[in-house]
This record gives sequence, structure tokens and C-alpha cells, in this order.
Amino acid sequence: MPQPTPGKGATSPSELTNYLSRTTGARMTQVTRHRSINHLSYFLQSSFTPDSQFLIFTSYRTGDAQLFEARLPDGELRQLTAGRPIHPYSPTLSPAGDRVYFVRAGAIWNLDRKSLEETKIVEFENAQLGECTLGDNGRWMTAAIRQGSLQGLVTGRTDGRDWRVIPFTRTVIHPQFHPLEPDWIEFAADPAPRMYRVRRDGSGLECLYQHDGSKWITHETFLGTTGDLVFVHWPKCLYRMDWTTRAIRPITDYPVWHISPNRSGTRILCDTNHPDLGIFQIDVATGQRRLVCLSESGNSGTQWTRPTPANWNAGDKSTLSWLEVPADQIYGPQWTHPHPCYSPDEKQVTFTSNRTGDAQVYIAENTVIR
Repeated sequence: MPQPTPGKGATSPSELTNYLSRTTGARMTQVTRHRSINHLSYFLQSSFTPDSQFLIFTSYRTGDAQLFEARLPDGELRQLTAGRPIHPYSPTLSPAGDRVYFVRAGAIWNLDRKSLEETKIVEFENAQLGECTLGDNGRWMTAAIRQGSLQGLVTGRTDGRDWRVIPFTRTVIHPQFHPLEPDWIEFAADPAPRMYRVRRDGSGLECLYQHDGSKWITHETFLGTTGDLVFVHWPKCLYRMDWTTRAIRPITDYPVWHISPNRSGTRILCDTNHPDLGIFQIDVATGQRRLVCLSESGNSGTQWTRPTPANWNAGDKSTLSWLEVPADQIYGPQWTHPHPCYSPDEKQVTFTSNRTGDAQVYIAENTVIR
């Protein structure tokens, strides 16, 4: 078994294992095999560099959450960060892939992948930020914030200018820039209603979909570059929302879990739970799905067997995914969830699985491209 890498910039031998999917025959690659937690980013962004030559992931092999990359196809590993742990689900790549943005506590950092130099972009004292996402071709950034009694989101330029806090009355989750109108940020809130939007200057706040806690809406994201939204009504189906008219129509008549659309918005990857049938690719126009592979992950979280979400105001004790620690059992731990995502050319699918007992990083050949 490979030993932990000793520090920032250190390399270690490949951990790649290749095999064939026993259900679809797709070529599979287990990228990591260290006896620790290893996982990819959340479903909002790909962990591949744009040239598909490197895969960025988080590993606890040094004792806490640090950033690593695997060079493909040979699999050599390089440690990118050390010292104070990073937010494990925060890393996001710049459009060119030469930089990685990530969170430590209340600060967002910019890592140069070549030199490994880290530059602090912005810091909010005594705060915790969530995962960061980019907009306007990497010029702007947003993240959720919790700072004492303050909740909301932050937004500003990746060069460190024009940062502001946009307060909100409840917990904010997963803010994302509109792909065509980068003045707009969509975000989720807890408890219901969940889906909101606001301009990056803090104006125009509005609820996109009114519903109460009896309807479990989750895992919303933009449908590629169409400008529309897609979201899950758990555990029932997948919906599409027109950004302009708010018209909603179902894409599927079957349940899906985490979703990740392709760039054109014609296909959506999803994993499944209760029952876990595997990772699928959905045709947006028809709703038909085809199996990519099994994840065989633990899919932990007692809440996912229930028809409604946990109610924090009623005293449910948990943290949301962007603040989560591995001990959480209400919605996770998240590293037991596959969170599938396309490679830039859509010929491969990444996911996380703890099928071997420890969370590891996987790549599956996408044999169902259409």
C-alpha cells in the first residue's frame, strides 16, 4: 500500500486499478486506493482539468483534508496543499485549468497549479464559507457564508475586488452563477421554500418556486448553457424550470438523486438511492435513461429514506453539506455519495464510492454517448 505523501508538491506512485463494469462492460478506473477518505468535488463542477490530463481531488491521507491531483493516464499523484485543512468540497478549477480556487474557513484561496503558490483572494473574519463557484468565464465567484448569526452568500471578483456579503434570513446552500446572465446568482435555502435568485449586487432577491416542507426539493443546478434550471423532487422525479417564465415540467417519471448536466443541456448524469440502481445518463428530451455503471457506494444518510427533508427549526441536529463533518449521518457523510460528473469531452464519468470500505475516486468510460 502506498505511504502518505510527505508534503506540498510531493509526488507518489500511481494507485490506478483498471477493470470492467460487471453490468455494462464499460472500462473502469479506480484512481485512488489509499486507506483514507478520498473524494471528488460536489456535483456542481467537474474535477477534470479542461484537457482531461489531470483529476483534482480531496484526500485525508495526510490526516486532514488536502488537495491532490492525479496525472492521467499514468496516475502519478501530487499533493497541492498542506498545513491548515481545506474545505473538502470547495475546490473549483479556473476555465483554463491552471488554477484551483478553494476555501479554508472564512477565506478563499487561489492556487497556481504550476508553482503551487497560494494567494488569498478574500477573507471574512470568524466565518465559514461553503464551496465556491465561478461565473462570467471565471471573473466572478460566489460562496455561501455563515458568520455568527449572519447567514447568506458572498460574491466578488477573482482578482480580489468588489467583494460583498448578501445577507439572507436562512441558511444558504450552493450559490451558482447563471451561465448566460452572470449578474444573476441562483441559490438554495433551508428550510423551504428552497430555490431563490439574487443579482450579484444584492438586488432583485426573489423566490423561484413557492413550496412548503411537505415537498422535498433538492439538488438544483443549471441545465448546461440553456439557462434553465433542473431540480430534484425527492424521491419522485426530475424537473426542468424555464428561467424566464418559471414554467415547470417533468423530465422523468422516476426518482433520481444527484444530477449533473452536460454543457449543451441535452443529457444529465444521475446517481440513484433507495434503491441504488447505479449511475445513469438521462436524455433530457425523452426522459429515457441508460446505465453507465454501478457505483456500489454506501449512499449514507438516514434522511434519504424519508419523504420530507429534515427541519432544522424543529431541532433536527445536523449540518448541511457545505459545513459537514464526516460524523454527520442525517444527509451523509457526503463522501459516501457518488456525485457523478462528466469529463470535459463527456467520454468519461467521475464518481466517488466507498465500495471497498474507504471512499475512493473512480472514472467510468461513458459508453452511452448520443
